[in-house]
Amino acid sequence: MRIGFISAMLVFVFVLSANAQEVDSLKAITLDEVVVRSSFKKISNFNSAQHIDVAGKTFLRENFTGNLTQTLKHIPGVHSMDIGSSFSKPMIRGMGFNRISVTENGIKQEGQQWGADHGLEIDAFGVERVSIRKGPASLLYGSDAMGGAIEITQVSPPSENHFFGEAALLGKSVNGTLGGSLMLGIRKNVWHTKLRFSEQHFGDYRIPADTVAYLTQRLPIEEGRLKNTAGFERDLNWYSDYRNGGYHANFAVSDAYQKVGFFAGAHGIPDASQLKDNGDSRNIELPYSIVNHLKITSRQQYTGDKFLAYWDIGFQNNHREEWSRFHTHYGTQLPPATDADKELEFSLNTFSSSVKMKTFRFEHWEHTAGWDLQYQQNRIAGYSFLLPKYNRFTSGLLWLSVYRPNSEFSVSGGIRYDYGKLDIAAYHDAYLEIYLREQGYDDGMIAAYRWRSYPVDCKFGDFSGSLGFVWNLNDVHLIRMNIGRSFRLPGANELASNGVHHGTFRHEQGNASLDSEQGWQLDASYIYEHKGIYLSVTPFGSWFSNYIYLKPTGEWSILPHAGQIYRYTGAVAVFAGAEIEFDIDFFRCLNYRFAGEYVYCRNLDEHISLPFAPPASIRNTLTWKRKYFQIWTEWQSIAQQSKVSKNEDPTPGANLWNMGAMVNIPMCGTDVEITLSAQNLLDIRYYNHLSFYRKVEIPEPGRNFQILIKVPFKSKFK
Repeated sequence: MRIGFISAMLVFVFVLSANAQEVDSLKAITLDEVVVRSSFKKISNFNSAQHIDVAGKTFLRENFTGNLTQTLKHIPGVHSMDIGSSFSKPMIRGMGFNRISVTENGIKQEGQQWGADHGLEIDAFGVERVSIRKGPASLLYGSDAMGGAIEITQVSPPSENHFFGEAALLGKSVNGTLGGSLMLGIRKNVWHTKLRFSEQHFGDYRIPADTVAYLTQRLPIEEGRLKNTAGFERDLNWYSDYRNGGYHANFAVSDAYQKVGFFAGAHGIPDASQLKDNGDSRNIELPYSIVNHLKITSRQQYTGDKFLAYWDIGFQNNHREEWSRFHTHYGTQLPPATDADKELEFSLNTFSSSVKMKTFRFEHWEHTAGWDLQYQQNRIAGYSFLLPKYNRFTSGLLWLSVYRPNSEFSVSGGIRYDYGKLDIAAYHDAYLEIYLREQGYDDGMIAAYRWRSYPVDCKFGDFSGSLGFVWNLNDVHLIRMNIGRSFRLPGANELASNGVHHGTFRHEQGNASLDSEQGWQLDASYIYEHKGIYLSVTPFGSWFSNYIYLKPTGEWSILPHAGQIYRYTGAVAVFAGAEIEFDIDFFRCLNYRFAGEYVYCRNLDEHISLPFAPPASIRNTLTWKRKYFQIWTEWQSIAQQSKVSKNEDPTPGANLWNMGAMVNIPMCGTDVEITLSAQNLLDIRYYNHLSFYRKVEIPEPGRNFQILIKVPFKSKFK
């Protein structure tokens, strides 16, 4: 089936090339899509007191990997917490999980984002433009955006009536990726509709190592392949847009399905037999995960002479299963009658609504009012236990005002109040109770521990706000500063989890007495742009009075084979750092770009670093451009990360070389876009400090060659 799909896609690419009738119109809107800077980005930055990075068509093509998060990590301050070679979750300035909001078409993506081994279920082929807000974004996006926001939006529809589309092929050498995507669309008067299907298949990926570590063991890696890291992804997306006068509506439905194996040494205690090479690098064995994310969204918008109002509404179902050969730490537990190897199951239903209204009644003032609602139901199953079922309700009211006395200066300020309610169910572990009784524990100890989760019914409410200014001195200099107060409601895992989390190799335990996270954050930026020279410096600092993290307790877990308990607790913490970008054009066809980032994060109570602190890094990129062709080479230097938290290993630094080339080949009335790239050219053994597999000393993928072919096409209606 896989070979048939790829073959059909290849045939379709060349058929379309031969029959396309007109030159693709994407070039006509490149000013609205950006690489590092553009008119769209200038407008976005002048309208916001926070620095906004915008990734558009060229940037996404140049850095495309088939994985959105790994593509965005080329932007300073954005990092990728990787799960093998194919799935990742985003981090911004050292914050991730429930502190980063990812929105698509106005609706926040909701999955099991609290877990380090849970990726982002979004089709990378279908992403057209991404705006990234670094720092506090709680005012606009709610409490889960205190670390920043990633906003995925559609580009403007084509201006003329026609049929259009795109066919794409992707190949990678490091894990044998074969992928493809087909998009078909129609613009007819007031309607603009497109449908996309994407699929990727990949095998076990290669690493420059022959052994990895598990606790005190050295595990063999045969043929340089990390066994059971193969998988596949299948995505279907439909988007429709209606515009008539001041009324604008869009509707979107997407379904993302992923199945990927877990390396046995990174998911429970490995069996040596599981690491033997069976000659098939593409089969998926136990343990593995299955994720299916269904999302239905709509926006209803009306624009009048003095106002703009819109309503975003959405429903999502995120269904995640983790399968591992049935194993019990208690001698009395029998395998389930059905699905005996289903270890964990989470089914999360999310209903979202967001109403915003902007008014422009006065010449220099713009006011925005908003009301956000969200309701969640999370249900669980499986022979193991980590997180109880729960219901979650949140609501937020916001007000934002912007004053622009002229085209050079603006002041903005706003306030928001969020209310949240969490209803968490109890969970009684009958097998644990029998086990403790057999081990001779007294009735008091048994009564205290047989309930893995007590019922929790808690309410939270707090304010967030911001005040900032933008000063555009002239067309060359821009200065911006923003100070904000943000807070975050604790998640169900932080309040009530209680079990062995194989993804982090420890017994994690929630704390029902936690208060919400609270902090103050300061961002500033300076931008210089003149005659082919671009410079951006963005320092930041944050102080939190109650930053929630997992703390080793020194208590031995009563769960067998679990080790020490790590319990969620609050601490006083600080974050500080900066990003810098420098870009210069010279000799007409050459461009040099420097990008650097540094994050310092500290637990002031324990006087140690916070976990998952990204190391400092720099990128030096030299690009040669000539008409339809460009080639670049990049030197990436990653510093050693020795500022680590308890139970976290230091990570050595590395120097990597990457290369790439892009060419547009005019063919039969269209431009065939070919992008070639090579990552880790010297096959260096290095580690990602944020990787899911870092704990067992699994290095990052080795040398990888990649090809991406896109064939856009269109045809006018007769």
